[in-house]
Amino acid sequence: MDNASLKKRDLAVLWHPCSQMKDYERYPMTPIKRGDGVYLEDFDGNRYIDAVSSWWVNLFGHSNPTIANAMKEQVDKLEHVIFAGFTHEPAIDLAEQLVAMTPEGLDRVFYGENGSSAVEIALKMSVHYWQLAGKPDKTKFIALESGYHGETTGALAVSDLGLYKAPYKSLMFNVMTAPSPDCFYREEGESWHDYSLRQFEKMRALVEREHENVAAIIVEPLVQCASGMRMYHPVYLSELRKLCDQYDVHLIADEIAVGFGRTGTLFACEQANISPDFMCVSKGLTAGFLPLSAMLTKETIFQAFYDDYEKLTAFLHSHSYTGYATGCAVAKATLDIFQSQPIIENNKVLAQHMAQATAHFADHSNIAEVRQTGMILAAEMVQDKKTRTPYDWKERRGMRVYEYSLSQGALLRPLGNVVYFMPPYVITPEEIDKLADIAWQGIQLATKD
Repeated sequence: MDNASLKKRDLAVLWHPCSQMKDYERYPMTPIKRGDGVYLEDFDGNRYIDAVSSWWVNLFGHSNPTIANAMKEQVDKLEHVIFAGFTHEPAIDLAEQLVAMTPEGLDRVFYGENGSSAVEIALKMSVHYWQLAGKPDKTKFIALESGYHGETTGALAVSDLGLYKAPYKSLMFNVMTAPSPDCFYREEGESWHDYSLRQFEKMRALVEREHENVAAIIVEPLVQCASGMRMYHPVYLSELRKLCDQYDVHLIADEIAVGFGRTGTLFACEQANISPDFMCVSKGLTAGFLPLSAMLTKETIFQAFYDDYEKLTAFLHSHSYTGYATGCAVAKATLDIFQSQPIIENNKVLAQHMAQATAHFADHSNIAEVRQTGMILAAEMVQDKKTRTPYDWKERRGMRVYEYSLSQGALLRPLGNVVYFMPPYVITPEEIDKLADIAWQGIQLATKD
C-alpha cells in the first residue's frame, strides 16, 4: 500500500467535501496511514504537523490514548441504543458535565450528530418556542455578514458565504443580515473595542425595526472562522445580549468551532460574561474521534414544551444516533482532560509563543494583518498592504502556501488568502517555531509576482 495506489483507488469512487474534484489533478490528495499527537503520517512515510486540527476538531492530538481507551471500553458495553424512551449513563454524565461547564443558565442538553444538526435544532426550537409562547409572528432570524453555521439547509440559510449558499437559495428561508463586527475593517488607529461598538449600532437599528418578527439572532462568538478567521471584540456580544433581552429575541451562540478552549477561555461567550439562550457545540467536543454535537438551552425554554401529550407541544426533532453512547463516552473523556489538567492555562503560554513566533509576519509587505484570539492565529495576504487590496481570488495564492507546507511537513490549509494556525493543544513551542518558519517561507513564495 502506498500513496500512489490509494490516490488512484480514491479518485475512482469518492467525492470529497469542499472540493472541486478536478483540482486533484493539480493538487493531489495525501493518503494518511496513521496519526500520533500533532503528526499525521502518509503511506510513503512522510509526516505532517496538523496545524489546522483536521478541520478544527482535534484538541489533544491524534490517537490520544486516554480518549481512545474510553471509546474502546464503551463499545464493549454498549455502542448505541435508541434514545426515545431509553437512556444510558454516558449521555447523562456528559449532559451533567456540559451543564456544569457552560455559562450559567444553560440547563438542558439536546444531542445531535454534528455541528449543522445542533444549529438546526436551535433554529427550530426557537421558532417553535415563540409559537407556544403566543408570538407566532416571530419566525425570522438575523445573522451576521460573512457568518457560517453549517451545510444543512437551515444552517446554510443563516450563513453568509455566497460560494457555499448561492446555488441553493431556492431551498432556503429568508434571513436578515447585519454588518459584521469584523475588526479587519476598522479605521487606522481605531481599537477593536470601538470598531465593534460602532458596528453594533447597525445591529441595534435592525433589531429595533424588526424585533416583532425576529425569533433569534445567531452569531459565531469572537471569531468568524470560515470567512477567514475574522475576529471582533467581546463588547459586541455584551451589547447584543442586552439588546436581545430588551426586545425579547433569542440569542444563539454557535460555539461549534470556537468552543473548548480555542479562543483562550473554555467558551468564547465567557469573555463577554454572557449566557446565550441557545449554545451549539461540536467539533472539539469529541476531540476529533467521533461525530457528536450538543445544543444547550435554558430551563424556561424546556418548560414551554413540557405538557400533556394531548397538547401536542413536544419537540419532535430526532436523529438515528441522538445520544450516541460511544460518542458521549468519548466526549466525557475529552471534558475530563480539561478538568484534570491545566489546559486553558497551558494554552495561554502556547498562544503567546505563537504570537512571538509570527510577530515578524506583520512587517511583510503583502500581509495586511496578523490577528489572534487565543489559540487561533491568522495572517492575511493582500496585493497592496496600504490599501488592503486583495489578490485576485483566481490566483489562488493560498494554495501556493498549502503546496509548499506539505512539501516541508506541515498541513497548513489556508482559507483563501488567509494563512492560519489552529493546532492541537499538545503542540510544543518547538513545533510552533517550525510551523511559523514553514508558513513564512510559504508566504514568501506565494506573494512573489
